Amino acid sequence: MYKNIKIKPFDRRKYKEVHDLIHKNKLNTVCMEANCPNRYECFSQGTATFMILGDICTRNCRYCNVSKGIAQPTNPDEPKAIAETIKKMNLQYAVITCVTRDDLEDGGAGHFCAVVEEIRKISSCKIELLISDLNGNFAALQQIIDSQPDVLNHNIEVVRDLFPGLRPKGGYQLSLDLLRRVKTASAKMITKSGLMVGLGETQEQIVATLQDLAASQCDLLTIGQYLQPSPAHAKIAKFYSEVEFLELKSIALQMGFKGVESGTLVRSSYHAKDLVAP
Repeated sequence: MYKNIKIKPFDRRKYKEVHDLIHKNKLNTVCMEANCPNRYECFSQGTATFMILGDICTRNCRYCNVSKGIAQPTNPDEPKAIAETIKKMNLQYAVITCVTRDDLEDGGAGHFCAVVEEIRKISSCKIELLISDLNGNFAALQQIIDSQPDVLNHNIEVVRDLFPGLRPKGGYQLSLDLLRRVKTASAKMITKSGLMVGLGETQEQIVATLQDLAASQCDLLTIGQYLQPSPAHAKIAKFYSEVEFLELKSIALQMGFKGVESGTLVRSSYHAKDLVAP
């Protein structure tokens, strides 16, 4: 099933340079923790998606490769270390995501704000924040909105009917409400979400999810193929063709999304800069 997936040629020297810099500064990336197939391409192009609040998630979504368990205390030096790494990499656009931290009252919102503040002190880099649902803490969400990232991303991940089995601690409606509240609080802020397919959803369910996201005034969208990280994770129910991904992109654009990335290896931060300013 995976044999037709081709990793794009990449600059091994540049890949190692970025990999070693991240390791030296003791930072986490979703690229490595989630075993993203695009990490070779992204690292070799001098970019990465930083993952804050540790490397252990307090939830247990059945499709995710990030470690689960009891989270460690947050690292107060992390925001500055990320800012300095971004400056050293000369990034013009950075994506900051996180593990879900249900153990923290604000879900880690204050830490996100600290990262934004540190980056803005030393860099003109544009910032995309890919946040959790904050366990429904909308006061914490307002803190993040007030930090004024350039893009605020929250992934719906799967269609409504698959939430109970795949995202038991998440909430489909909660995710939609979060995106809607961002627009209510800041109409000019760019919002973004991501959907995985291949987990047993129907075409009708996909379309319904896209309609719900569009109704929540979501601006940007990514659609990618679910790839099973290990035998212990949810199985692939369907492998979508590139023609089908193009059809989904066309449907989404017709609904009014301002930008859509759709394809087998598309992930929520893939070509993030280009999606904002195509």
